[in-house]
Amino acid sequence: MSLIQFPDPRDAYEDIIVIGGALTAENLLGAYRRGIFPWPIELWPLTWFCPEERAVLQFKDLHLPRSLQRIRKRAPFRFTIDQNFPAVIQHCAQVERKGETGTWITPQMLRAYCELHRLGHAHSVEAWAGDQLVGGLYGVDAGGAFAGESMFYLRPYASKLALLHLIDHLRACGAEWLDVQVMTPHIAALGAKAIPRYEFLDRLAAARARGLRLFG
Repeated sequence: MSLIQFPDPRDAYEDIIVIGGALTAENLLGAYRRGIFPWPIELWPLTWFCPEERAVLQFKDLHLPRSLQRIRKRAPFRFTIDQNFPAVIQHCAQVERKGETGTWITPQMLRAYCELHRLGHAHSVEAWAGDQLVGGLYGVDAGGAFAGESMFYLRPYASKLALLHLIDHLRACGAEWLDVQVMTPHIAALGAKAIPRYEFLDRLAAARARGLRLFG
């Protein structure tokens, strides 16, 4: 399957950058390194996005609600990284989302992201209660900047605390922000802000130039 020649998103006039192409680990990596991600639309060929407004969480702006602080101090879960990526993304695919009848994490997406994980570019955070996986999230290392993709929880606060574990990990590696792509109420409450596409792309280029190693 041929590689997609992704254009510079700065030249785009809308959120969709490319329509079509193969959903492969190589194309995924090429997309993320340019600030682009796939977002399937039912009955369309595969669509690749770089939104005109991008949701970004700068760690210096992180705000923890008091309720979340109290839960975190109780340390109800154990956290790991990359211990069960396939299970995390499978759980994320099964999450019922308000206003949606299906999932954008299709079987093809599952296979492609698991391959990207095998190659060392997609990563997961797991929250455990004993030996039971009760929450987590996954995303992609775009070369020193991490793009969060999806979260799930089976116990209250499990995904939110997994996100905080990820932020602590990224901070320890020298990262200063997290790409959360599209704003949600939960992310906004933590201090995320929407920035113009050109500003996001500048930040991504600067982060990649630093050559940070975010994972082992």
